Amino acid sequence: MRTGILPKLLLAPSVLLVVACVYGYIAFTIYLSFTTSTLMPNLEWLGTDNYTRLFDLENWKVSLRNLWVFAGLFIGGSMALGLILAVMVDQRIRAEGAFRSIFLYPMALSFIVTGTAWKWLMDPGIGLEHSLREMGWESFTFGWVKSGEMAIYCVVIAAVWQTVGFVMALFLAGLRGVDAEVVSAARVDGANTWQIYWRVIFPQLGPAVVSAFVILAHMAIKSYDLVIALTNGGPGRSTWLPSVFMYQYTFTRNEMAVGAASATLMLAGIAIVVLPYLVSEYRNVARHG
Repeated sequence: MRTGILPKLLLAPSVLLVVACVYGYIAFTIYLSFTTSTLMPNLEWLGTDNYTRLFDLENWKVSLRNLWVFAGLFIGGSMALGLILAVMVDQRIRAEGAFRSIFLYPMALSFIVTGTAWKWLMDPGIGLEHSLREMGWESFTFGWVKSGEMAIYCVVIAAVWQTVGFVMALFLAGLRGVDAEVVSAARVDGANTWQIYWRVIFPQLGPAVVSAFVILAHMAIKSYDLVIALTNGGPGRSTWLPSVFMYQYTFTRNEMAVGAASATLMLAGIAIVVLPYLVSEYRNVARHG
């Protein structure tokens, strides 16, 4: 009996802290989205008016459009490049460990560091454009980070650079888990390398693809620090994402209830992506365990 109680007693403080400081504040934020809160929390109930107003705001519409562009290119680019790198590394090349470390290194950096580094690199005054012009290529221009139409793609490039190594590691683990006997049988049957990958190997990467998609989609929805470090949401609102909108309306424009409503919708978006995956994983564990 004591053996069963002791682990629970040791875990109890951590569990209580998580319940109070994570789920408690989530519940409080959801409640605030239905109140008249402005600069400070106000518990007066208002109903769904904040959500109605939220969807009428042009800033929110811009944030959602930017999110679709960013998430689509970020997820698609990271998964495509990650798969290509995984296939290349899977060829048992020399110095494979060194290549894996190099590709994974960006994931060890914070998004603040990544955003700051890419801001310097893309700045026309001190970055890539300036360096190439100093070396004699005076016609070279690369001012995307200063362009309202192209700045969102700068955020995509930085985000893909940071995460592609992690995606590569997921896909590489999946490739290494493919049954070698099935591949050998396909070769005996006359299948070429492309047919083996397309018809035998790639169909078995389903779990790795789903895991990568869920992680990247979650990161795309809650991206904030990379945007702030790289473009600060600008020029204008060209790189506003829902997370930037939430911060601006909650802490800068003193419309806490509207900011809470946007945060609640972000939470719902993450839940739509993550919960089916968790349910599926739980069912798999239950089925095999």
